[in-house]
Amino acid sequence: SFPELFEKKNYELRIAGGAVRDLLSGMTPQDIDFATTATPAEMKEMFTSAGVRLINNKGEKHGTITARLHEQNFEITTLRIDVVTDGRHAEVEFTTDWEKDAERRDLTVNSMFLGLDGMLYDFYNGYEDLKNKKIRFVGKASERIQEDYLRILRYFRFYGRIAEKPGDHEPSTLQAIKENSKGLAGISGERIWVELKKILLGNHVNHLVGLMYELDIAQYIGLPLDGNLEEFARVTKNVQNLCPKPMTVLTSLFKVKDDVTNLDLRLKISKEEKNLGLFLVKHRQELTKAMGPEPLRPYQDFIMDSREANTNSKICELLKYQGEEHLLREMQQWTVPSFPVSGHDLRKMGVSSGKEIGTALQQLRDEWKKSGYHMDKEELLSCLKKL
Repeated sequence: SFPELFEKKNYELRIAGGAVRDLLSGMTPQDIDFATTATPAEMKEMFTSAGVRLINNKGEKHGTITARLHEQNFEITTLRIDVVTDGRHAEVEFTTDWEKDAERRDLTVNSMFLGLDGMLYDFYNGYEDLKNKKIRFVGKASERIQEDYLRILRYFRFYGRIAEKPGDHEPSTLQAIKENSKGLAGISGERIWVELKKILLGNHVNHLVGLMYELDIAQYIGLPLDGNLEEFARVTKNVQNLCPKPMTVLTSLFKVKDDVTNLDLRLKISKEEKNLGLFLVKHRQELTKAMGPEPLRPYQDFIMDSREANTNSKICELLKYQGEEHLLREMQQWTVPSFPVSGHDLRKMGVSSGKEIGTALQQLRDEWKKSGYHMDKEELLSCLKKL
């Protein structure tokens, strides 16, 4: 196993960062990152002579080597110190000092190491903070933020993941965030969107987005200046437990379709995300359930009249947005019926010209729609005789 290789050479190897946080929270980490006192060159030599496959990735100048073992990738990074930071990325030099490496990490809960013997190395009280569900920056908040302004959003994301209740922030942390919010203007839209989507699906999202406005962050990350916070509060309640897409949650902030366009300009969201946003802004008010025995009919009619492929999934997001849990379940069970009559059937009945066939099919389609898509071929064709 590869830990033995490190041991043989007297290099120290420990699990680092997020994986330690997850393990201590009783969760299975998605991927396990390792930190070591060995330099990239030393690791390369050691792995190559042991016949371990290395995956070529661009991490090497930051000190990261990726080894492929038992069908799994392991990322192992040399301990490092940030020498120069410009608010987006850092130049690093290698060190053998574990505390120095912990010191350049963002949050205390992400700054711990776990020895393979189960020993916890925790220089910044991260375990205490994790148990008390506290999110704090390592050392001085403003210094950590100025090293990489994206850390403002990472603070929010982990708050939404770990904190027990909204509003449990250190005033000095919020102050540091507010004073540095402008730095987010220099961060790429793609990086911001990755964090923002995770915030939108986490806990306390209503509280956190409110903070983004209070702390003057919203304008730098593509959100409208006059976001509709009342609607946002309503919709975040509606979608609880319905597994909405991030865009569904976010669109409730938007008043007009330009808000979607501006978000796209800043964050470079996907085409599908943009279309969903535009769809919800356009239909959230007037496309609602029908009174009476068939509440789903307006949604079904919309899907049947639509010529696009993924209308079904957009309608499901609309139902989540509207908080219509029962209708959503029904909608997910419903399969789009197919129109039972073809031009071939009409020819057999003696309708010959293409134009007449087109007209007849349209009339039958209307009848079929009126019947709630229940009429079968026989009924429709006998209907044609009447017409």
